[in-house]
Amino acid sequence: MSEIKKLGALLKEKNISISGAESCTGGMVAAEITSVDGISAVFNESFVTYSNDAKHRNLGVSSETLEKFGAVSEECAREMAEGAAARSGADIAFSVTGIAGPTGGTKEKPVGTVCFGLFFKGKTISKTAHFDGDRESVRKASVDFIIDLMISELL
Repeated sequence: MSEIKKLGALLKEKNISISGAESCTGGMVAAEITSVDGISAVFNESFVTYSNDAKHRNLGVSSETLEKFGAVSEECAREMAEGAAARSGADIAFSVTGIAGPTGGTKEKPVGTVCFGLFFKGKTISKTAHFDGDRESVRKASVDFIIDLMISELL
């Protein structure tokens, strides 16, 4: 069974509703999730918030977080996941924000830096990963990473 089918089966079996917030993946995670047959029983909605303004306006990411830590930070990822959960009423909410490249990286946050958030059962975890490759490779690796993280939290 593929990882996305495993995630879908866990969500449906446990009747856990899901929503998400994506930046650098631009909806790719939501597209993967909605490829699962019958997922409409648990998939609420997803937010693609590419700009800082959209993160603030649609998800409630604080201006202070964006100014102090930046959009590519675990702090921002946490607030994105929490905002998606709060606005959608979902049981679990994920977020992805990063620098897919080929430009936009810095010494502190090079291309391939991606931060993830996951809100579930009243707590939020965040993680940062670094992926090599071109833009599409970074985006695909990010999708795989968050799907695996959700599966591990649901098991």
